[in-house]
Amino acid sequence: IHHDYIEHLKHRAEGVRIVTVFLYLNDVEEGGGTNFPMLNITVQPKRGRALLWPSVLNDSPHNKDERTDHQALPVEKGIKYGANAWLHMRDFKDPYRRGCA
Repeated sequence: IHHDYIEHLKHRAEGVRIVTVFLYLNDVEEGGGTNFPMLNITVQPKRGRALLWPSVLNDSPHNKDERTDHQALPVEKGIKYGANAWLHMRDFKDPYRRGCA
């Protein structure tokens, strides 16, 4: 079980990860779901299905939302391909490009 929130990013140019997007790229024959134990939710992989979840609290966007701890469940039959993206609080490419980070 892990979380996509990274504490030390609070003090960096990009800020913390505020949202995760995960896209399933194929169907899985059996298993391979994404499980959120504190929410009692498991999403099964299906080609084209996308998950979106917050890493922070709406009313306190610098603080971790503990409810979105998650884990990839084992693939029991077949193979799973996915792609993920993390949206950060602020733009970080420009400060890094300017040498300000």
